[in-house]
Order: sequence, then structure tokens, then C-alpha cells
Amino acid sequence: MTTTSILGASETELRRDRTSVKWLAYPSDVLPLWVAEMDCDPCPAVADAVASAVSRGDTGYGWAPLYAAEVARYAGATWGWDVDPSAMLVVTDVMIGASEVLRMLTDERGAVVVSPPVYDSFFGFVDAIGRRRVDAPLGADGRLDPEALRTAFREATAGGGRVGYLLCNPQNPTGVTHSPDELATLAALAREFGVRVVADEIHAPLVHDGGPAFTPYLTVPGAEDAFAVFSPSKGWNLAGLKSAVVVAGPQARAELARLPEVHTHGSSHLGEIAHVAAMRDGLDWHARLRTELTANRDLVGRLLAQHLPDIRWTAPEATYLGWLDCRALDLGDDPATAFRERGRVALGSGPRYGAQAGRGFVRLNFATSPAILEEAVRRMATVVG
Repeated sequence: MTTTSILGASETELRRDRTSVKWLAYPSDVLPLWVAEMDCDPCPAVADAVASAVSRGDTGYGWAPLYAAEVARYAGATWGWDVDPSAMLVVTDVMIGASEVLRMLTDERGAVVVSPPVYDSFFGFVDAIGRRRVDAPLGADGRLDPEALRTAFREATAGGGRVGYLLCNPQNPTGVTHSPDELATLAALAREFGVRVVADEIHAPLVHDGGPAFTPYLTVPGAEDAFAVFSPSKGWNLAGLKSAVVVAGPQARAELARLPEVHTHGSSHLGEIAHVAAMRDGLDWHARLRTELTANRDLVGRLLAQHLPDIRWTAPEATYLGWLDCRALDLGDDPATAFRERGRVALGSGPRYGAQAGRGFVRLNFATSPAILEEAVRRMATVVG
């Protein structure tokens, strides 16, 4: 790519260079702003590390302790989180890790609480492990609602079984960075009802400058018996190079040891090499990326105000995802259909993130070039013009 910015590639360049699902799932006349992958140039440190490993034949199985140690170093340097690598288990990816922990912590056909609108794969993985979903919807402000949590925890635990709560921290798709007080309130409620929390923290590296800082769930009072699952894959656009860690709170270490060691076998050695290079040598690249993402977020706000003023949104504090309230546009429960079919822009379908909470919403991925964002919003405006 010939651009100097990390997110500057043209649509022509991207269609030429990319073979991922984002660019192949829809016809070539549809702009894809749906799935959560970035249209970014690769981090040079990552590209060099992976190419070097392949060229020297270092393509065998990974060694989990090296990866865990680097995650611990990164967490300490980035968030001041002092975590022991021996409190980690390396796994294939964040959702495999989270679902296996929930399988261990909850009863067969038991309950797992989630807070929609939330990452749609939460629903699929809860189903996949044979658990019953109980919803504690976010508030109208897109943030954790203590009363909804209390109601859901009471319902989920009414039968006396073991219950889990799958937290999205930061929240996808609303882009909320949960505050220490909000997380401490969650921890207190979980303790009160005996609910075990598992935090998906894959978006943690993607908090915008100038806003609230990311708070690791395991650092708040009352979260000592919880688990977190983390990977740098989202922050450096490495979904195709898989690895992650499950982290146990101090009171959950014995349970971590119950997870079968074979889970470490699914972690990609090349993924571990890529992630270590990202966390160790890719920080300058990542800082530039976050600056460009924040600029794109602000651009989306200006474009919506100019071309689609009836769409309401709150600029996200984290992630590269915009959660757009399109209910005033009269495009039905799933406006993504109209934007795709009539505007030729593919967006995330709101009801996928919660049948009720997502009704009338779409999710827009702004991790692309400003030119593509401008064209996308222009096309969206033709649907309601």
C-alpha cells in the first residue's frame, strides 16, 4: 500500500489485497463496514516477526509460558495491572477461553447472564455450551444497569444452580469503557447472588485518548473469584493469528488448574509470535493507529450530523465501532437491510446484538479510510433522502 497513514488505503487497494470475510461476503459494489476487522496497514514489527519465523522454519507448536509472560509484562506497563503469568492459561482465542471457563463454572443447562446489546457471538457460545441465557440489558445510556443486573441475577439463581455472567469490557457494540465504580457495583452484586463473572477484555487496547481509561475487571474490589480473557488480536488486527489467555483472580487459581492443559494446544505458535511482537515492539504503531481511529470516530460524528441528523449516537469511548440509533428513520427493526440493499453499505444488524435492545440500530465499523467513511455515509443518506 502506498499510503502513509495506517488507515489510508483506498477501496481499490483493499479489494485487491484482502481475501478475508469482510471483503468477500458481499458483492463488490457493497462497502463493507460490518465485521470487526480493520482496514489497516500491518504493524511492521508483527509482519517482520511472522515472516522471520516462517522463513527459518519456526512453525511448530508454541510455548505458552513465553506468551503468558509477555501478556503479564504488557498488562503491567499499560494498565498498572500486576498479574502473575502462572495465573494464566493460554487458549485458542478469547471466546473459546470464555466459553470453556463458563462450562466449568456453571451447571449443565444452567444460566449465563449477558447484557445486550452485546457482541453477538456471546449468544452463540452460550448456546454452544448448552446453557440458558438470561438478559440484563444495558441502560438507555448504553452502560451497565445495576437494577437490571440484580433482576437477572435473582432470576438466574432462583433454582439454586451455579450461574455465570459474561461481561464485555469494554462493551461491544456501544463502545462504553466501564468505570471502576460500575465494575465494583457489578462485583458486589455478583458476590451477593453467588454469580461468577467471566470478562471478555479483547477490546482493552482500543480505548480512545482523552476519555476514561480501561479498568481490568480483576483489579476491582470483589472480583477476586472472577476470570478475565484477553488477547491483543483485536488491537493489532490479528484475528487470523489466534491466541489468548485466561486469567484467574486470586480466589479462582485452583479452578484454573481444572481447565484441561489440552486447551493450550489450540493456540497458534505464529499467533503467539505475532502477539508478542505487537505488545513488545508494536506500541508506536499502535499509538498512531489509535490517533487515526479517534479522528475517524470524530469524522463519523460530523458526517452523521451533516447527512443523517436523525441518527442518534454517542461517540464511543473505546473500540472502532459506532452504535447508531436509526429508529427515527422509519427503516424497520433491522435498518441494516435497507442500507445494504438500497445504499450498498453493509453494516452490523442491530438485532443480532440483542433482539430487543438492538431493534432499530446498526453497528458501523469506522476502522477504515476517511474516504471510505465519507462514501459510506453519503450512500446511507440516499436511503432516507
